[in-house]
Order: sequence, then structure tokens, then C-alpha cells
Amino acid sequence: MNEAINLNDIWQAAERLKGIAHYTPLDYSETFSGMTGSSIYLKLENMQKTGSFKIRGAFNVIAGLAEKEKEKGVIAASAGNHAQGVAFAAARLGIKSTIVMPKGAPIAKIMATSNYGSEVILAGNNYDEAYRHAVSLQKETGATYVHGFDDYRIMAGQGTVSIELLEQLPGLDAVVVPVGGGGLIAGMGYALKELNTGIKVIGVQAKGAPAVLESKKAGVLKTVSSACTIADGIAVGEPGRNTFKIICRYVDDMVTVDDEEISRALLLLLERSKLVVEGAGAAGLAAVLQDKIVCRGQRVAVILSGGNIDSNMMSVILERGLIKDGRRLRISCLLPDSPGSLEKLLTEVSYHNCNVISITHDRTNLGIPLKKARVDLILETRNQEHILQIKKALEERGYITKEF
Repeated sequence: MNEAINLNDIWQAAERLKGIAHYTPLDYSETFSGMTGSSIYLKLENMQKTGSFKIRGAFNVIAGLAEKEKEKGVIAASAGNHAQGVAFAAARLGIKSTIVMPKGAPIAKIMATSNYGSEVILAGNNYDEAYRHAVSLQKETGATYVHGFDDYRIMAGQGTVSIELLEQLPGLDAVVVPVGGGGLIAGMGYALKELNTGIKVIGVQAKGAPAVLESKKAGVLKTVSSACTIADGIAVGEPGRNTFKIICRYVDDMVTVDDEEISRALLLLLERSKLVVEGAGAAGLAAVLQDKIVCRGQRVAVILSGGNIDSNMMSVILERGLIKDGRRLRISCLLPDSPGSLEKLLTEVSYHNCNVISITHDRTNLGIPLKKARVDLILETRNQEHILQIKKALEERGYITKEF
């Protein structure tokens, strides 16, 4: 089977990227190893130049263009990380670049792409719509289209992550890779399996965007109608034809994680490892922590593919992670609208050693019965068991609560 990619392509990409892309650290995590019963190593592509692995493939493609192609510039579609990779590579090589991004792309990624010197065009509500607009522009301008994943040169660039891994960790048993369109796992999977067939390659997709997983199950390309997830970097509705062929041959398994599981992984990475990671970048670790991958007792490398997360989105994700982890309780209840009622409730809450983060006391809303007041509390708690204790105690005191 001719894959139109070979190890020589990947070695050449590695040479091309010297002095351009970082040789990113591989960090052994005692915390996550203890939580999973495996030896967990984090490949820190969130610390890569431009904040993700995408610079590897983008630079590999653009640096290899003919001079006439460079004169016409390049164009790409991206939710953010590929955009920054293309923008950086083009600026480094003195080439004009145009990036089409979905209208809902994170502001931080839009600004970063623009700051690298690219013309940014916002079009479409998701990656696939932005892609169609970019292809239309490419036909008008004659610029070279740099695909985010379905290009063997892109895959070769992403495959350099595997070269580094094998140098950093001899005896590697498995690699866990976030998957959107499949460029990273295709390039990495090809390199790993060609160099060591014993290494398991496992892909992780967001539950709201499982196009590659569904395609792999069916044996043919499948499109998901709406790719909806907080992991915008892997919110792709249709995998690439070229990446899919390689994934079918070289990837051992695919699993999904939901947004709450991703949120919890992000929170743990921030608290335990002091690492800022975006939703897509945390998907692999989320799968490992949720036992969706059988790897107990093995040496496992988890790819943290990017760290470009919008500050506003970070606050939302962390809040969801705290709720999922049992460290936030949001409850509402009706109290008699009389002096001392709120004090009694707060006394009961404080008795159980939970901190009040915020409180809203409303007695005027038309939906609240007369002579009653609605109280909304957001409490800082220790875990799910602590939450159950609080709710049971309030119930025994006659409070009727509901979570919101």
C-alpha cells in the first residue's frame, strides 16, 4: 500500500524544523501515574512555538513551496492553532498569508494569528464552513492552500513529534493522541508503527465531534452534522480522506470523552502540573483518567497538543471542571421572608465547613411566592461525598433545595 508518505519525509521535516520548532519536553507525572496505575508521560506541545504542534506541519509545507508559489502567498482555514502555525511560518519566510477562521473562533487565537501578520477573515459557524470559504478564495487568488490536516506534507511535519518521543522515552508502550481531522495521529501513527510495531497508538475525540471514530467503525468516511464541543481544536465534522487511510492502518483504537471529562482534565493539569492546556490538548489525558484506555502498568505518552485557550473560555471550563469534581455546589431554595431566615441557612452551611463563593437573595421576582425569598448559593466543597452531606443536612432541617 503506497501511503504517499515515508519515513524519509518525516526525517527531512525534522531537519527543516531545527531552529524553528521547539523540541518539546516529555514530563513524567507522578500525580497522573498514581491516579491511573500507569507511568504517564506528558508530551508538552502546549509549550510549542505558537502554542501547539501545528507549526510543525505548516512550516514543513510552506518552506517546501516553489518560488512561484511563494510569490502568490498561502491561504488556510482553521479554528485557531493551524492558523497561527501558517501565519508564523509565512511571516518567517516572508510570504503573504490569509487565514479564514470560524466566526466563533476564540478571540485569543484570532488576535494571535493577526499579530503574526496574516489577514484574518471570519466566515462560517464552524471549521467546515470556514474551509469551504477558504477554498473559494483560493480559486480566486491562486494562493497555495495549506490544509490543516489532509496533506501528506502536513502529516510528515506532525510525525516529527514521534521522532522526539522515541528519543526521549525508550520502551514506550502506548501513545494517546487528540484527534480532529487526523493529521497529528496519522503522521505520528505512521512514524511510530514503522519504527516500532509494538507501540499502541490510540486516538481520542470529543464526544460532540466523533467523525473519525464513526468513520473508522464504518470503514468509510462519515460526516457528523454538527461538531459541538469545548475542544474547538478538534471540532471537525469530516475527517480527511488521506488521513483516514493512514488511521485505518496504523491506529489501534479510538475513544471519545465528553466536555465534562475534558473540563476535569484541564482543571487537574492546571492545579497538579501547573500547565495551561486548551480543551483539545486535554482530551487524551481525560480519556486516560476516565479509564477509557486500558494501559495499567504501561509506559504511556499523552500528547498535550496545544495551550491556546481563551481566558473567558478557561473560566467557564474550570467552573465546569470544579462542578464535575464535586468542588462546586450551586443550590437554590425558598426561605420565609423574615428576619433571621437567611442567617439560619448560612449557619447550617458554615457548620459543614464549606465556603460561600456567592449568594443572591431575591424577594421581588414575580415568580417567587409572597412572603418568600429565593436564595441562590454557590458553595466551595471538597468532593461529591461532602456535597451529599450538605444536601442531606439541609433536607433534615426542612430546606427544599434544587441545584441550578
